[in-house]
Amino acid sequence: MLTPPLRTIVQQMPKAELHIHIEGSLEPELIFALAQRNQVALDYPSVEALRAAYAFTDLQSFLDIYYAGASVLLTEQDFYDMTAAYLQRAAADQVRHAEIFFDPQTHTARGVPMQVVIDGIYRACQDSPISATLILSFLRHLSEEDAFATLEAALPHRDKFIGIGLDSSERGNPPEKFARVFARCKELGFHLVAHAGEEGPPAYISTALDTLQVERIDHGVRCTEDAALVQRLAQQKIALTVCPLSNVKLCVFDDMAQHNLLALLDAGIMATVNSDDPAYFGGYMNANFEAAFEALPLGLHHAQRLARNSFEAAFLPAAQKQAFLAEVDAYFAAL
Repeated sequence: MLTPPLRTIVQQMPKAELHIHIEGSLEPELIFALAQRNQVALDYPSVEALRAAYAFTDLQSFLDIYYAGASVLLTEQDFYDMTAAYLQRAAADQVRHAEIFFDPQTHTARGVPMQVVIDGIYRACQDSPISATLILSFLRHLSEEDAFATLEAALPHRDKFIGIGLDSSERGNPPEKFARVFARCKELGFHLVAHAGEEGPPAYISTALDTLQVERIDHGVRCTEDAALVQRLAQQKIALTVCPLSNVKLCVFDDMAQHNLLALLDAGIMATVNSDDPAYFGGYMNANFEAAFEALPLGLHHAQRLARNSFEAAFLPAAQKQAFLAEVDAYFAAL
């Protein structure tokens, strides 16, 4: 139960966000403002009508409206404004460091140049009130050839992103589909992550680890269907970037009380809490923490563990990571 003191503690504790799709932070108000600025016609007459459409039955029903929302992003300033708005919200939730996914194929397919996408997002990160780095994500419903082309187009800007991810619809798009391009990204020295075990089966998690050689699993909540996999994740300290509100909104769990976040922690897995696509799923970082702590028997020690996990799992230089962990421990020691 989330008592008033625990709510305040969770809200104010230092934390990192490791699973945020920047296009999924586009609030309806900003979508309409950018549509007006760029003279893009929308299928919805008002902000309210667009927000009312955010009732999803599964991942695909969300993706359909997500890609429609992204259609308003055309200029470097659009990408800057979207990213800056997210970073301000993250800072207000006491996020100290964010590792931000972006989907260039969503934009290059519409004729937006790669440089426009990367420069706008990166410039906002440079101007950010918090530490922020970028992870380029391939869309798994597209071909591996398309992913290779995207990688090549992005490499002139490789100093502006630290990692490679894999997102979009899991069903029918197993990790091994991208084995060659991930091998190339590993050769290039990028950090590697992949969405797995959200709608896809636990086997996708194992394949992402073994075939794609990823360092972190995004979502991964279906791992609890495979006891041996749970043991492996715990023993190898493979972090899961869990997104509670997203999991409920996309019907992975019927309600928050059924969420397995506590079970993951109890199993010794390095689970973290993140917002995924917060404009669409009902909340940013603190809203996700509050919803999970309200519905599940999570307490003070879980809060500290989740805060520590978020920095432990981050792709940060050792000294910066230790400084953030020390800040977490000092915060809880002072309570």
